[in-house]
Amino acid sequence: MPNEPAQTQRRNAREMKVVVTRQLMPSVEARMSELFDCQLNTTDEPMSREALIGAMKSCDVLVPTVTDRIDADMIAEAGEQLGLIASFGAGIEHIDLAAAAARKIFVTNTPGVFTDDTADIAMAGIIGVPRRIREGTALVRRGEWTGWAPSGLLGRKLGGKTLGIVGMGRIGQAVAHRARAFGLEIAYNNRKRLPEAVEKMFGARFVEQLDDLLAEADIVTIHSPLTDDTRNMLDARRFAIMKPGASVINTARGELIDQEALIEALYNGHLAGAGLDVYPDEPNVDKRLLQHPNVMTLPHIGSATAEGREASGEKVIANIRFWADGHRPPDQVLEALISG
Repeated sequence: MPNEPAQTQRRNAREMKVVVTRQLMPSVEARMSELFDCQLNTTDEPMSREALIGAMKSCDVLVPTVTDRIDADMIAEAGEQLGLIASFGAGIEHIDLAAAAARKIFVTNTPGVFTDDTADIAMAGIIGVPRRIREGTALVRRGEWTGWAPSGLLGRKLGGKTLGIVGMGRIGQAVAHRARAFGLEIAYNNRKRLPEAVEKMFGARFVEQLDDLLAEADIVTIHSPLTDDTRNMLDARRFAIMKPGASVINTARGELIDQEALIEALYNGHLAGAGLDVYPDEPNVDKRLLQHPNVMTLPHIGSATAEGREASGEKVIANIRFWADGHRPPDQVLEALISG
């Protein structure tokens, strides 16, 4: 079919060069090696910018992860044969989608597979920060615990408190489902209000203005995508709006929070604590966060389950196979922009 766009022509999958930038689950790598001419990262060392550009010059399919920044300049240097960036993970902010669309390069992700896993980690913070779990664990590990006391390590109960969910997509809804079992009142802010039936299912109340949600919530958990509009969404002004003694949980993206403002609000005592699984300069974590007694610091493990990582890899394989067969991949991102 000579008039068919290049990106929808059928390809011989075995002859396609696929570069995988990080080490994936063994079962996923084994299957990819069976299906494609696959270059794996056996050391799991992050690829440098130069190495990524080199791969993009020679491969048909690049399989990056959320830690690989693929910007417009890199895409401009890609070889003509690069037709698909099949990203491992749900996030897409690390790829310049407009630049990919201009080159008619398909971009896919793996949505949905990490929803429950990330919601579970968010709940760990929602429970752990008000109950001062990190502080208690550290006390025992230092050998300084002197036994039970009526006033020892008093935290805050969850029942009857208001959980403010910022971003009510798949993960936000999964958190709401879990939080109800702990007696939390659910309020949420989202770009669009959910249908009434969905709100009733989760027992959730819509708050149109983010500032109003922050002012009433005892615990705030963030589940928004990172965009130009949401970067540093929680800043000094908004931390000041929050209740004294409130907690913040972030399992989405570190850049959603102004880190300096968060640290100030923690150390001046306005916030009781924070539960963080993501940071603006990963893998670097500010020492002040590490030193604060009631900040739970996790190493970006929201999606870190064997089941989730296998499912994500299987989605990557499916996206590549659909594309190789001349079909639009099921998890294509910004289809209208790319096809336009």
